[in-house]
Amino acid sequence: MAWKTGQRHRKTAGSRTANASIMQSRSFEYALLGCLALLWGSSYMWISIALETIPPATLIAIRVGLASVILLMIMSFRGIRMPLDWRTWKLFFVQSLVNSTGPWLLLAWGQQYAGTAVSSVLNSTSPLWVFALSFVVLQSGQRPGARQLIGALAGFGGIVLIVGVGALENIGENLLPQLAVLFSAVLYGLSALRGRLFSTMPPIVPAAGTLICSSFVLVPVSIVVDRPWSLSPDTTSICAALILGIVCTALAFLIYFRLLSTLGAMGTASQAYLRSGVGVFLGVVFLSETLDLETFAGICLAIFGVVLINWPGTRKLRTAVSAGKEVP
Repeated sequence: MAWKTGQRHRKTAGSRTANASIMQSRSFEYALLGCLALLWGSSYMWISIALETIPPATLIAIRVGLASVILLMIMSFRGIRMPLDWRTWKLFFVQSLVNSTGPWLLLAWGQQYAGTAVSSVLNSTSPLWVFALSFVVLQSGQRPGARQLIGALAGFGGIVLIVGVGALENIGENLLPQLAVLFSAVLYGLSALRGRLFSTMPPIVPAAGTLICSSFVLVPVSIVVDRPWSLSPDTTSICAALILGIVCTALAFLIYFRLLSTLGAMGTASQAYLRSGVGVFLGVVFLSETLDLETFAGICLAIFGVVLINWPGTRKLRTAVSAGKEVP
């Protein structure tokens, strides 16, 4: 009896240690999620600065091309090789279409006519599309549940408050551009769900492969549309483009593909709700903008939605503790 009691105590202590280890590990992933939201949220500021003297197509080409070179240099330094088989590169190419090439081109065109406020609302719907598309792409045991849906709806409500409820009045006015922006969110949702296809690779491999494929599409587009050799960008735009490519793309894609393996599609997509908060924060700090009550409430609601989406279920936590693994 004493031996059994001691065994139970040891088992309980071991479970508590494993539980604490898993929660500590997830705290790091949540920090990375916030970092990803900061990088992609600040990219709007750098894009607006770079666009002063660099056309959109060329800016996007610089962004993906520079990020590809940076990631390939890191891979070479670490001795990591890119796969050479056709099947993997086909996966990379499709991922590039739904994760960067397609959404960025659609946003570059649609946002000009749809308006910034409406575009922010429509583009933030990617977690809702992850939830909807999961019923088509994933098996029943892998789909998000009611808590994630409530979190996605709460986060979307927060975005509406941040942008302003009045932005909803303009939905439907410029229908085609707005549909383009909305479809970019659909592509973002699909790209998050496809992340499981790269779970066996180091995050840097699909990040580099995706950006290389995007470069092969976007660089020729830039050459044909903008004739970049005839441009005269100023120093400020060049610096903004460098930050956009190195920090907001190369580093961000590394984090993104890691989070797809650790937090899953729904958790990673939830950073869309944090990006608007980052934009507000940057505006308050650097542009001396004011923070009104409605915007503050929206930020709190968006954060609450992200917490609900990423909160681990009791059953999953028990399973992970017993197996000694992270909670997906």
